[in-house]
Amino acid sequence: MPSERDKIVPKLPEAWLLDMDGTLYLSNSVLPGARELLNHFNQNSIPFCLFTNNSSLSRKDYVQKLSLLGLKAVPSRILTSSWATILWLTKRNIKKVYLLAVPSVCKEFLEAGINLVTENPDMVVLAFDQTLDYDKLKLAHKFLLKGVPYIATHPDMVCPTSEGSIPDCGAMIAFLKASTGREPEVIGKPSRNMVDMASLLLGCTPQSMAIVGDRLYTDMQMGFDHGLLTVLLLSGETRLEDLHQVSQKPDHCFQGAEELLEWIYCSARGG
Repeated sequence: MPSERDKIVPKLPEAWLLDMDGTLYLSNSVLPGARELLNHFNQNSIPFCLFTNNSSLSRKDYVQKLSLLGLKAVPSRILTSSWATILWLTKRNIKKVYLLAVPSVCKEFLEAGINLVTENPDMVVLAFDQTLDYDKLKLAHKFLLKGVPYIATHPDMVCPTSEGSIPDCGAMIAFLKASTGREPEVIGKPSRNMVDMASLLLGCTPQSMAIVGDRLYTDMQMGFDHGLLTVLLLSGETRLEDLHQVSQKPDHCFQGAEELLEWIYCSARGG
């Protein structure tokens, strides 16, 4: 007998949110089936966007990176947690920010009209800063102890790469929590902010979209929290044995993009 969720979610979703790191590629290596999956969506005019918490690259950086990997994309199809944060700040007319981020993301903030300051900020913003050093942390620590409002682009503890995982924004959040006792409001996945922007971009309700990703606590949790179809790929951070440790399971689980595409073909044929 079909579950209540089966009655609400179509067999194949109308639109797809595709995580990138650990889902389509690892570092500079395209994962099996990724090109074919994007080609299928493009050739069949299936709405999708590339959806990532990784705030160590700007949208322009992602377009360039994807192009080098043979994956075609335009900035308007890319939703990063840093771009979501920019929109969040702009909506609230917050103009003076102490930002911990890589240079290209700092430039993206500046181009959006946000002033980056090291004195009297209206807000501290923590991104996935791969140029992070002790002086940056010390200044953030100082502002947080003074009570300056504090947000972070995303909560991911590690970022998967072809050489193994590396510390991500969540680990940096943990450092500042240890020194100041404060935690930020988080903008990226699994926040509703990211879902709402994807709905606007794709013209679909959350209940008609699927989130495809490699992480339980961001990608899948966002789907659980906001009614998206959840599709876990085991090509990045999560391992099959991790599913035994959680009470809430994704709707579908595949080894990677190649196996997901096979399922899409089969479902489209009614198999």
